[in-house]
Amino acid sequence: MTAHYETFRREYITGGLSREMLDDCPLRQFENWLEQAVRAGLKDPTAMVLATVDADGLPWQRIVLLKGLCHGGFVFYTNYGSAKAEAIAHNPRVSLLFPWNELDRQVIVGGVTEKMSMAESASYFITRPRESQIAAWASRQSRPISARALLEKQVQVLRDKFGRGEIPVPDFWGGYRVLPERIEFWQGGEHRLHDRFLYRRQGDAGWTIEQLQP
Repeated sequence: MTAHYETFRREYITGGLSREMLDDCPLRQFENWLEQAVRAGLKDPTAMVLATVDADGLPWQRIVLLKGLCHGGFVFYTNYGSAKAEAIAHNPRVSLLFPWNELDRQVIVGGVTEKMSMAESASYFITRPRESQIAAWASRQSRPISARALLEKQVQVLRDKFGRGEIPVPDFWGGYRVLPERIEFWQGGEHRLHDRFLYRRQGDAGWTIEQLQP
């Protein structure tokens, strides 16, 4: 049976967005929307699509979790040997997308990444569940593996190695901060007349806000 994808359609009727409803600071506006997403019971409100471009010029995307807003940036953590980290090392300019479909909203962020300090990364690492700490050690993220059983065996080796003691932060693991240069807030509208507002950073002068056509 062939699915007729072109017929899939719904109207966006949850409400509009106007300039008067926006905070002058996009980070405060983002926090307002994120809090509303949490209150609405979204399953993964901090899930964001991270887009990078690798050394061959190929764009790639994956879902990571926002772990905070710190020093004006969006924070996530990963293995520094991963494909995403290699792409960031080649080109630190990235894009983030928060797809809050249940609210007919999305937030798009464009900016530059910077590595967080080991102290900042360690501060978060110690809050992770113990099994997640072990997983950070066990996985050589993005590298080929012939069978999942090999990874599970490595996890058990590390459980035995660390015992009940403190698990140190791997030197190949840590955080990135995405410092935004542009942030767009998108609210779905009836008949595809969506509301879009784009914030652009103007150096030390703050942010400009302009409305975009849908």
